[in-house]
Amino acid sequence: MPGFVVHAGATVQCMHAGQAQPTAPFPRVLVSGMPVATLTAPYVVAGCALTGTGAPPCAAGQWVMGSTRVLAGGAPLVILGGMAVCVATGTGLVVVASQTRVVAT
Repeated sequence: MPGFVVHAGATVQCMHAGQAQPTAPFPRVLVSGMPVATLTAPYVVAGCALTGTGAPPCAAGQWVMGSTRVLAGGAPLVILGGMAVCVATGTGLVVVASQTRVVAT
């Protein structure tokens, strides 16, 4: 399934509106002047709104489905429409805004 490539400057959130950032974007491939995110690098989540409840908030997330034909450093890319799972809650991550020029399959 094709989708726009997610880069380090993309706006990614957990399901509870916490901001997520990749821990290690791939610096040798740039999209819109920023390094791309790969499936191998986990995302760290800050500001998860689930902190006031008894359940633990989202702390980290890992993409489990991304590009299948386009790789960076041997790893699949994170694409818009891919699937991710947050560590503490089991919910997903959502790409809110990303670049719209480069598509990967």
